[in-house]
Amino acid sequence: MKKLLITCVTIVIILVGALVIFQKINYNRVGADEYYTQINGKGKVIEDKINNGEKIISYEYELPAFDENGRQKTMTFTAQKQLRENAYLLLFVKDNKGVTSYQEVKKDELPKKVSEKLIN
Repeated sequence: MKKLLITCVTIVIILVGALVIFQKINYNRVGADEYYTQINGKGKVIEDKINNGEKIISYEYELPAFDENGRQKTMTFTAQKQLRENAYLLLFVKDNKGVTSYQEVKKDELPKKVSEKLIN
């Protein structure tokens, strides 16, 4: 009886732990290539309406981005808010989907070759 109880408790702990881990994973970043860019401009305003007539505003950016080796590629992506001017972003890019996620990074977090390209 004791072994059965210990086994059940262990299984519950493993399942709860796995559930917590899976909730923390951002699948848009898993297996994505990383590029760095700097926000220049306010972005193009895009207005959409949903079924109930409510307007949704997003901002489209088309910017040069660089991988860690300094190779350039132009990236187009949207944000739900206007991004901070001159902010540095780490873009997560998948071949079939384009930019799937992004996060702001500090200037000192940029790879050296990227820093040479982005910082004047």
